Amino acid sequence: MHELIASPFLDGYLALRPGRQAGLRLPEHKYQELQAVVRADALPPAWFAEEARKIWGLDIRDRSARSTLLVREPSDYGFSRASWEINLGCNFDCPHCYLATKKFAGLSWEQKVRLLDIMRDAGVLWLQITGGEPTIDRDFPGAYRYAYSQGMMLTVSTNASRLWNRDVLRLFRDCPPYRIVVSMYGATEETFDQFTRRRGAWNTFKRGIDAGRAAGLPLRLNLIVTNETSHEADPMAALAEAWGIPHHAYTNMTPTIYGGGESLLAQSTEHLRERKPFTGCNAGVTFFHADPHGRVSICKVGRDDQIDLMSEGIEGLRRLPGISDKLMLRTGGCEGCALSGSCRVCRPLAKQYQEAKAPLASYCQHGQSKKEMVKT
Repeated sequence: MHELIASPFLDGYLALRPGRQAGLRLPEHKYQELQAVVRADALPPAWFAEEARKIWGLDIRDRSARSTLLVREPSDYGFSRASWEINLGCNFDCPHCYLATKKFAGLSWEQKVRLLDIMRDAGVLWLQITGGEPTIDRDFPGAYRYAYSQGMMLTVSTNASRLWNRDVLRLFRDCPPYRIVVSMYGATEETFDQFTRRRGAWNTFKRGIDAGRAAGLPLRLNLIVTNETSHEADPMAALAEAWGIPHHAYTNMTPTIYGGGESLLAQSTEHLRERKPFTGCNAGVTFFHADPHGRVSICKVGRDDQIDLMSEGIEGLRRLPGISDKLMLRTGGCEGCALSGSCRVCRPLAKQYQEAKAPLASYCQHGQSKKEMVKT
């Protein structure tokens, strides 16, 4: 299987190595040169062999280009990134989860392959596979391997409970991920098991982290800081530092995807972080999200007006930019707001908070005191 990828990306071209963060920007004529040598099964150009040696420590001088390089074809659809909930089922039962009811349901294997083919043809180069817990889906190994074979740079969001599994480790060894993002729910067994509502959760998490570190996997930790775990926020960060794993504190809870407020009860109010002003994003334009049934939305939050790719096919994606424009309009309680120019949440997220009847202070400047308003 390929060790390098050359691909269109937005308005340019990139050369990448799966499992590595570093990449190389390519001018169009050099991308086309790589296309030609792969089609001819010739040796790679000297300049590319030298770049591969310098950037990734890879010696490809005497190897045919086709044996080491996958060149992705241009796409007319303009998408470059996507996320996919392969299944909403999870082996943990955390109270902060934005998915609410975590049901095991989704596409057949044949439909999963079709969805990944659509993503490839749409231009998706970076794909995040998430859940629920993706590694407990029976089709995860095959879907991951297939997406890799199509030249996607893969991120997996996981709770690490199966990261120690021999088959999972072999999969990541054969098909290196771009990143593995692991959620951490405490620094002690008592807190971790209590929050996930699963006895033994800490032990499986720790076993997964140890296995991932030993395998040299590109781990990153999301430290989940809630009212039940906030007393271990600093110990979680200390453990991450001791393990040598990059980490980020996740502090702001959001309503469920159904507009329910039950997940907000986990919020630690003293750790509520002030968001930066929302200045726009690429949701629905160069990025999209797919749920377990192949229904596509502009992102994980803005799930209104979903497109069923299993019935519409890839042409359905052409409607996403228009849907994005509509969902981003300030409507309802936000219409005509004098503070909308400095609002800190997008309109789809504000709608979820409103449907969940969340306190204004959790998402809106109108919930702040005058003193806070002057400060910001």
